[in-house]
Amino acid sequence: MLDELRRIPIADYDYPLPDERIARYPLERRDQSKLLCLNRNTISEHHFFDLPSLLPGGTMLVFNDTKVIHARLLFRKETGAVIEVFCLEPYRMAVSQAFEQRERCSWMCFIGNNKKWKEGVMSGEWCVGSESFRLTATRREAVGNAWIVDFEWTGGKSFAEVIENAGVIPLPPYLGREAEENDAERYQTVYAHYEGSVAAPTAGLHFTPEVFDALKQKGIATEYLTLHVGAGTFKPVSSDTIGEHDMHVEKVFVTADNLRHMISHGEPRIAVGTTSVRTMESLYWFGVQLRHNPDLETMHVGQWDPYVLDTCGMDCAASYGEVMRWMEHRGIDHMEGETQLMIAPGYRYHTINGLVTNFHQPKSTLLLLVSALIGDRWRECYRYALDHDFRFLSYGDSCLFLV
Repeated sequence: MLDELRRIPIADYDYPLPDERIARYPLERRDQSKLLCLNRNTISEHHFFDLPSLLPGGTMLVFNDTKVIHARLLFRKETGAVIEVFCLEPYRMAVSQAFEQRERCSWMCFIGNNKKWKEGVMSGEWCVGSESFRLTATRREAVGNAWIVDFEWTGGKSFAEVIENAGVIPLPPYLGREAEENDAERYQTVYAHYEGSVAAPTAGLHFTPEVFDALKQKGIATEYLTLHVGAGTFKPVSSDTIGEHDMHVEKVFVTADNLRHMISHGEPRIAVGTTSVRTMESLYWFGVQLRHNPDLETMHVGQWDPYVLDTCGMDCAASYGEVMRWMEHRGIDHMEGETQLMIAPGYRYHTINGLVTNFHQPKSTLLLLVSALIGDRWRECYRYALDHDFRFLSYGDSCLFLV
């Protein structure tokens, strides 16, 4: 199966996306966006505020409560050249720990205009209210296409405060514009909590307090997991086949209560966004790994693990139970892990009965994930959306897929 999957041509997951169909800006009201619903074989058109009425009774919605950080730091040299330091993830430190640092920390970063940064340190001064602080960046060695950068700053503030005030919100490159003041609020879900992402879990951008109230009135349960979205989510598949594409690694944070709640609720579970799906499915495969090797020290789900591991016949509850026992044995109530999971056509889902998601880029791993859920019906859905004035990508409209 794996050999066949790796030979899938990415050209099979292309479609024409006119530039004018990319939503450059969000709507004024989040829940006024359009919602395409695919209920088995039937397509219907709605607004996002209709979501509660479209969900099966007893559904649990599972969200990703990651928070987008102001990851783009812009330093200006005396020559006038601007060096962009794009913070990807902490270097050899947990995300939560890195944001608590008070004087210095190191991050893996992309560097824009790197050729102009010949040597020495970059520095700048910013203000927080009436107080100012100076931030310096020292470039170390390259690791792949990124660099290790050491940050130091004055003022006794946490790095979370530093980057919030010195950095710029990292809009997706396909929007083709600089971030504006409104983006700091609109490119963030209303339930964002744990800082660490460089991209928003965009399916969640449509939710409002009013939609949550309607969900509660209908008895829809909610659960919140955390996957910090990396810049690799925008990385197009440039190879001819998906087997030549390396998936990016992303950080997962989950508590024992998360697992306990999902086990006790049972089905139907519907994920809000592809990052929620990858978190839920990655936790399933970690449980499978533990069934084979209970002595694992950390969670790491590889790109192709699902296609070679024996599930031992475990369903979602059994697998999540393995993860809970692993946590209990170690006396911990939460865990941080990593996933590199690729979900592609031929993949069998173990944790969800549906998905809320946006319309994705052509030839992207996110489109592969959708195809794995609904098969070739993705073409019909995307054709319908193009023919009926739906808006595409991060600030665009959304879909509800019920399977």
